[in-house]
Amino acid sequence: MKALLLLAPLLLAAGPKAVPTPAPAAPLVSVDGLPIGAIPKQDLPAHGCAAYLWTASGTRALIAMAGADPARLRVSLQGKVTDLDRSAQVGTSGFGFPERAEYGTGGLVAKLTMKVETRESISAGAVVPEGLLEIDQAGQDTVVVPVAGLIGCA
Repeated sequence: MKALLLLAPLLLAAGPKAVPTPAPAAPLVSVDGLPIGAIPKQDLPAHGCAAYLWTASGTRALIAMAGADPARLRVSLQGKVTDLDRSAQVGTSGFGFPERAEYGTGGLVAKLTMKVETRESISAGAVVPEGLLEIDQAGQDTVVVPVAGLIGCA
């Protein structure tokens, strides 16, 4: 019995230890060498719809979220998540989105063109099988990224 009491601290110390949960990985500041980064996980909007857009080739990172209401585009440039208000639109694509939209003004303008398809297997949303995200920043080259994604609605 005395031997067991003497070994108790050693047995407790050798017992199972809690493993710390790793912190989630930080979003990529640059995707595939481009001056556009990944944005963090995004929630569904409280009302209306949002398009969640990933790069269509390479890394397949979530690089943009476009909201129908409010009409805004979220992107990450130089490591900073930025929201740009829609400034122009052409056509109707469905779910509150135009075929082609322009976001921002002045030194930073993003243009988003996307094709929207409904599918029986998706309720409260749609698929974006193809699209283009174009980023124009003053004094820099224009960046054009093929995108694809999903539209989710509240």
